[in-house]
Amino acid sequence: MTDRAAPPTDATDLPSDNPLRAPRLEKLDALRAAGIDPYPYRFDKDQDAAALQEHYAELAPDTQTDDMVRIAGRVRAMRNNGMFIDLHDATGKIQIFCHKDFLAEDGLALLKLLDIGDLLGVEGRVRRTKRGELSVAVNGLTVLAKALLPLPEKYHGLTDVEARYRQRYLDLIMNESSRDTLRARSRIIAETRTFMTGRGFLEVETPMLHPILGGAAAKPFVTHHNALETDLFLRIAPELYLKRLIVGGLSERVFEINRSFRNEGLSPRHNPEFTMMELYQAYADYHDMMALAEDLMARLAEVATGSTKVAYDGNEIDFAGPYPRRRMSDLVQETTGIDFMGLDAEGARRAAESQGCEVAGAEKWGESLEKVYGHRVEHTLIQPVHVTDFPRDISPLAKVHRQDERLTERFETLVNGWEVANAFSELTDPLDQHERFKAQVAAREAGDEEAQMMDLDYVTALEHGLPPTGGMGVGLDRL
Repeated sequence: MTDRAAPPTDATDLPSDNPLRAPRLEKLDALRAAGIDPYPYRFDKDQDAAALQEHYAELAPDTQTDDMVRIAGRVRAMRNNGMFIDLHDATGKIQIFCHKDFLAEDGLALLKLLDIGDLLGVEGRVRRTKRGELSVAVNGLTVLAKALLPLPEKYHGLTDVEARYRQRYLDLIMNESSRDTLRARSRIIAETRTFMTGRGFLEVETPMLHPILGGAAAKPFVTHHNALETDLFLRIAPELYLKRLIVGGLSERVFEINRSFRNEGLSPRHNPEFTMMELYQAYADYHDMMALAEDLMARLAEVATGSTKVAYDGNEIDFAGPYPRRRMSDLVQETTGIDFMGLDAEGARRAAESQGCEVAGAEKWGESLEKVYGHRVEHTLIQPVHVTDFPRDISPLAKVHRQDERLTERFETLVNGWEVANAFSELTDPLDQHERFKAQVAAREAGDEEAQMMDLDYVTALEHGLPPTGGMGVGLDRL
């Protein structure tokens, strides 16, 4: 990687001590002295690299056409004093051929003022060289943006992880895999919308600023509204607002794709701001959500990769459903030999401690079970699986399980050891919801910063009647 000055620390000063910048500034001055605008307003292009490569795939070596094209892109390599230039656009690479037989003297002079990283517009005829390289024989050059700083060195690229995150534009220029990932992400989000609307769901938007924290167990970002003189929270989840829409009868099926914010740690699995989809379907339960999750994820895998089978982290993951449905307590028992269903709260705490979990001494039964699951089991679940029947203690918005009041009708879909979906048979009993909110308030007062607040308006909404409802959140960034 070339020596590159770090971004300036003073927000008002540009770097002045970078030796690689000075000669480019001289070329910038030379361009302006020659009457050339190094940052013009527009350029009329009519082709891109991929389209040219496809259209002329059968063109024989050492063949010149009369087809005139206009293309634009970034200079990524220059050879033979600029006679051959590799021009990259968003679709791929095309070689341009700059020779005195085609290019006027002012164009040849312009070559001396070009650097790798410059953005260039080109007009010329399509040809294939003797060596078989598709090229554009240039008869017109236009500087579209003079780059004042060099790109990272070609063969090492931008490998420093922090630099890639802080200067994402350089990461995208240098790393095709990063571009492919973001393009796949865009296709996934677009297909998610298509899939959901095709299933009769109405897309909505709900508030990003919440007066009351709720919808998930997480630490929030706090901001202040000056006009209202009140603190607000950047939302950690849209759940309670979406279910209000079901109460109101806007639609029996709603979904939202948007950002949520959680003031927690950074890791490959966690980002302070992230994109998620939440959906709610009236007259459905968590079994319906499992089927929906399977159909959605199989479809997204096909859109992103062309197959339901995806290679990741050395594993081939098959997103085709149906997925196994495994109760959390059963998975823990298979891994540890401990039957949590036969323990009380104290026994569960001792069991969690025996498995290497950090125990404070006041954990409820379900909290201890979840700790062991997270410590011993979760990371081992590589193929898609629905982990079902979460403890009631840790699921304040989920309906009590039909067969065991210690559990809820909640599941998480795990892939590659990551939670990619979380879903419930939604709690619709307003009195039960009120009691669970009170338990959350007590936990918050006891020091649990992730516990939810009392939301009496939401309880009031439930008192007007929420039909049986299945709900699910999907982490689109993880997918």
